[in-house]
Amino acid sequence: MQSISADLLGCRTPRLSPLKRRASSHRESHIHTPHAVAAPVETPEDVERQKLAKQTGYRSIGKELPSDVTLSQIVRTLPPEVFKIDDWKAWRAVAISIGAVTASVALLAESPWYLLPFAYLFAGTAATGLFVIGHDCGHRSFSNNKLLEDVVGTLVFAPLIYPFEPWRIKHNAHHAHTNKLSEDTAWHPVMEGELKEFGPIQRFLLKVFLGSPLKSWASVGHWLIYHFDKTKYTESQMPRVIVSWLAVAAFAGGVLPWIGFQYGWTAVVKYWLLPWLGYHFWMSTFTVVHHTAPHIAFNSSEDWNPAKAQLSGSVHCDYPGWVDFLTHDISWHVPHHVSSKIPWYNLRKATESLRENWGAYMTECTYNWKVMKTIFTELHVYNPEQNYVPFDHKKENWFLKLQRALLPETA
Repeated sequence: MQSISADLLGCRTPRLSPLKRRASSHRESHIHTPHAVAAPVETPEDVERQKLAKQTGYRSIGKELPSDVTLSQIVRTLPPEVFKIDDWKAWRAVAISIGAVTASVALLAESPWYLLPFAYLFAGTAATGLFVIGHDCGHRSFSNNKLLEDVVGTLVFAPLIYPFEPWRIKHNAHHAHTNKLSEDTAWHPVMEGELKEFGPIQRFLLKVFLGSPLKSWASVGHWLIYHFDKTKYTESQMPRVIVSWLAVAAFAGGVLPWIGFQYGWTAVVKYWLLPWLGYHFWMSTFTVVHHTAPHIAFNSSEDWNPAKAQLSGSVHCDYPGWVDFLTHDISWHVPHHVSSKIPWYNLRKATESLRENWGAYMTECTYNWKVMKTIFTELHVYNPEQNYVPFDHKKENWFLKLQRALLPETA
């Protein structure tokens, strides 16, 4: 990737110096209030950030957050009303998603073959809306009734074959340890030691799935690894985990076979499997775009800073309005990491508040090929000085070289 790899990424990059991290933090360490977000003079670090943003497809890359700013300070700047649960808006989302999923089935049934790709895009996006409803239930931001949240979360996750309670446990761990090297259960760079432990076939598969556009479906692997292994849960967690497993088993072992026997197994593929893969496209894409960028550091527990991880270590990405509508604004993600108690319908207002008070420290982009090309071809293996290096940082690989040549550069 000529415009990136030669100057600013992987082993070819001075890790944004890393944005002159220590020097910048020292200069700004006296800042405790959001009034300091406006820099009157453009610094070399500002120029460097702007250059990296242009090279990699981001609209803006935030500067280093002062180390003495706490997450609670950031939370206190948010308007109190963004934490308020509105039952009508919550149930409206349920109605929208059920309606959209129902409409997608009709669309798939009636679309001629040449319109099916668009129908599947709609169907997978509609299915993602079900996940977002369960997502709020798992964060206790859907209702003030926890039992109701457990029931709703379990039911909307069942068609996705996603066990609600195992996901809730692991996802809350992701929020508690965002951008920690080992503890973050959602996404982190590949470690050199892991690569050395794998055999040739494992290394090949890892590089293919994490070093290509197939990364947009990597959540399928995460789903299998994390959510059906009883050794990953404590004895006290297991009763609730088993209930979730039974719910997905009822759908997988009851509803799907019924569809197959009634309408043929091609109907299972057409009306469930392909939309399910569409859901995983958004599941993977949202996650990787929100937390994978050349300047976002993953740290050990000793060096981890909650405010930096949640505010500066999460990316806001603009998607088409219809995607935001069907997925209930899940891509307005930075305030969700600042406080996971904010319901989805308040994320826009919370984002505007963060932009006003802390915008200089935030990273933003529009979903585009240049950002995804950077993620696919350059951001793979953890490096303590550069954040990431590509899989082929020691010797260029033909597979990655081909993608750098062929994948679009449009931002």
